[in-house]
Amino acid sequence: MSFSSAVLAEIRQRIPDNRVFDDPVSTLAFGTDASFYRLIPRVVVRVQDEGEVVDLLALARKHQVPVTFRAAGTSLSGQAISDSILIVLGDQWNGHEIRDNGRQIRLQPGVIGAQANAWLAPRGYKIGPDPASINACKIGGIVANNASGMCCGTAQNSYHTLAGMRLVLVDGAVVDTENAASVAAFRNSHGELLAALKKLAINTRNNRELADRIRHKYRLKNTTGLSLNSLVDFSDPLEILTHLMVGSEGILGFVSAVTYNTVPEYPDKATALLVFRDVETCCRAASVLKTQPVAAVELLDRRSLRSVQDKPGLPDWIHGLSEGACALLVESRAPGPDVLEEQLAHIREALAGFPLEQQVDFTRDAGVSGQLWAIRKGTFPAVGAVRPNGTTVIIEDVTFPIDQLAEGVTRLQQLFVKHGYNDAIIFGHALEGNLHFVFPQGFGDPAEVARYEAFMADVAQLVAVEFGGSLKAEHGTGRNMAPFVELEWGHEAWQLMWRIKRLLDPDNLLNPDVVLSEDPRIHLKNLKPLPEADPLVDKCIECGFCEPVCPSEGLTLSPRQRIVIWRDIQARRRAGEDTRELEKSWQYHGLDTCAATGLCAQRCPVGINTGDLVRKLRSEKASGQAVANQLARHFSAALKATRFVLAGASGVERLLGAPLLTRLSAGVRKVSGDRVAQWDPSMPQPVRFVMPVPGSADDRRPRVVYLPACVSRTMGPARGDKAQDSLMAVTRRLLEKGGYQVVFPDTPDSLCCGQPFASKGYPEQAAGKKDELIGALLRASRNGVDPVYCDTSPCTLQIREAAAEAGLALFDPVKFIREHLLERLAFEPEQTPLAVHVTCSTQHLGEAEGLIDIARRCSTKVVVPEGIHCCGFAGDKGFNVPELNAHALRTLPEQTAGCAEGISTSRTCEIGLSRHSGLDYHGLVYLVDRVTSARATL
Repeated sequence: MSFSSAVLAEIRQRIPDNRVFDDPVSTLAFGTDASFYRLIPRVVVRVQDEGEVVDLLALARKHQVPVTFRAAGTSLSGQAISDSILIVLGDQWNGHEIRDNGRQIRLQPGVIGAQANAWLAPRGYKIGPDPASINACKIGGIVANNASGMCCGTAQNSYHTLAGMRLVLVDGAVVDTENAASVAAFRNSHGELLAALKKLAINTRNNRELADRIRHKYRLKNTTGLSLNSLVDFSDPLEILTHLMVGSEGILGFVSAVTYNTVPEYPDKATALLVFRDVETCCRAASVLKTQPVAAVELLDRRSLRSVQDKPGLPDWIHGLSEGACALLVESRAPGPDVLEEQLAHIREALAGFPLEQQVDFTRDAGVSGQLWAIRKGTFPAVGAVRPNGTTVIIEDVTFPIDQLAEGVTRLQQLFVKHGYNDAIIFGHALEGNLHFVFPQGFGDPAEVARYEAFMADVAQLVAVEFGGSLKAEHGTGRNMAPFVELEWGHEAWQLMWRIKRLLDPDNLLNPDVVLSEDPRIHLKNLKPLPEADPLVDKCIECGFCEPVCPSEGLTLSPRQRIVIWRDIQARRRAGEDTRELEKSWQYHGLDTCAATGLCAQRCPVGINTGDLVRKLRSEKASGQAVANQLARHFSAALKATRFVLAGASGVERLLGAPLLTRLSAGVRKVSGDRVAQWDPSMPQPVRFVMPVPGSADDRRPRVVYLPACVSRTMGPARGDKAQDSLMAVTRRLLEKGGYQVVFPDTPDSLCCGQPFASKGYPEQAAGKKDELIGALLRASRNGVDPVYCDTSPCTLQIREAAAEAGLALFDPVKFIREHLLERLAFEPEQTPLAVHVTCSTQHLGEAEGLIDIARRCSTKVVVPEGIHCCGFAGDKGFNVPELNAHALRTLPEQTAGCAEGISTSRTCEIGLSRHSGLDYHGLVYLVDRVTSARATL
């Protein structure tokens, strides 16, 4: 039976409408993962609990429609897409439990891998898997793909560190291996299934040739096909079942919780880059290092080194390396410095006989180490950044036996030449013989598809047949290698995998054509187009690394999804299609709800700032040029009007009370079609800037130019806030306490950094206001002699480059306190719990850790809420699109419960933070001023 309206109707009966998506924008957005395939789901369902998964599986069985589970969608082989029902994880799958002081951790599938490690870090542990996507991928995907990484190897992957699992089978059965009652009930209800698995295991072990082949395959790093090693490693059928789930890519069931045995995270590390004259010498050295105390050994061929040789901070000698050069990036880790030094001595001794062309010897300097790892981590993005528009970047993932690694590299390079992949590069995890090769690939015409088909056939023959290696070491089989599983494993093992599949999913409803497929051309179907859309985003490889930091992800679209939709609109326009309906939906989903903070660029492998595209499109749609010009010319009048509105609202609040005014405001907003901002008790009172009387000419204190942002000059504390002094008053008090003479630029009420204009799509007016401001600051600072203090981090960020070009020393609150006030002030930390919000602009300014450090000087109990990278207030969006702010801060109340106060560095952000936490959020200076006194020695 195919998907029908009846299926959708039943889904809507079981799942609330706000978590069921069948509109063209949502289905297209979720039709994309990090692979080069695309399938458009008929419906996307965001599930919040296990019961909903069971219900949806029952519906799928009833109507015989396929289901695919999706975590973060960072999979590279086409595992996380569907043309039927796509089930994605909602917010309620982030539970964790740390056990035995960090030696074990139980995780739900929605937890991001890096977050799990952040929870474990204070105890000195981490989870074993360390995929390159760990900052974005989720535990569900890590388990489903048996993902590994640079230090994981085979011993520390999910399969080998699994301690327990809770899973859901296609028939709706749930079993938790850590719950005795659950296990007993499952053994009773599913005895026949367990008996069948046990029989398969016995038969496999008795088939010596097959058992030996399985053991051989898993001596290598291998994720091709199902985890047949479970049949020879375990005799308990429940252990077999849970280990079959690892690496099954959702074709056998749904993993709703997993418990890991963790591994130590050693604090002392040393890193080296060793360049050998040829591949053979490099690979022989890697073989020697296999027995040495190393945590990671990464191989980079000459092409991969060339791809990153112009990156800042890298050694100049990379340019002059010989054509056949090949490098190893080596890292050793230890529980202490003495042990580390002993390990390094052993490593150096082992490598003493290998001549080097160049090297960066082992260093413990974190900065140098970071630069060396930037070489390795920059290779994949480097190819992505220079690929021709309209092509994708393919990253393949194979394993050669370590003693044949050199020949394997050479033979791969020969295949690149044979098939014309002249830009392909090779790098990988040398200790495991695991190589990644990356190349740009177009699928726009049949000739390119045919070239790819021929190349992959040769790769499969080379790796799987000639070398007996694995075609997928850690990226999972997916659709990409499904046609080659039989070639790699042989017919008997392939049929064994199918028996397991039919035993657990007899109707083939779970993620069909992934891992196991009878279609020999499935890897050439449903290839994803990457049409040109805009130079700002054309290099996007749709990896999804940006998504965890986006405040609108889960509400409307993520940065990746915005690019997907805009690409589709542009392609449809070029094809002459009517895109009006799609663009109508895009206006809200793509433009109105984008905070445009640019955090996505920090996570993007190729540095794409989706906010730049959004601002550009807003500019193209902006129709109020005359109004913008008037506001720019008469900015002080606009501030007066703002104060007037705030004063009026404050007066009404006094008369009617906050609860009644809140209800009336909600009604007015509804009647206005959401064009009038919602009032609530977090709204600020007006504040008026009064130019202070200049200091005396003989004042010998150092001067600082104080630039109060326009929000600081208009928006004071809320009426119910315990702190009623304005930010300007507190800032001036703190600066003077630190021994500074505070001066102000002339006519401050007419000054603006330009951010309000830029965010609305008026770049010319923004540039004009910025230039005007820089001129005023130059005059006030005596042409840059005096430092300039800006009290709001977004404004600081907006003018940072222009200020630097003008020779101004510009500081946000964090940097000024850190560099100029810490030594001038004595701190008496408070005992009350304090919540800290690190704004987007503070992150861009590189002051996130500085803010947290200052907060910890002020309070012994600092809480930094997890997973809130951007509050979503975004200037005035907290007023005009309040659902964005609410969505971004949906976990804030729970995380800040028990805190007495919150701090930040943006007045508008603080409004939203106060609104959604119930706390009073203030600027950092309020806290610092309250807990400090001037040092007597000054």
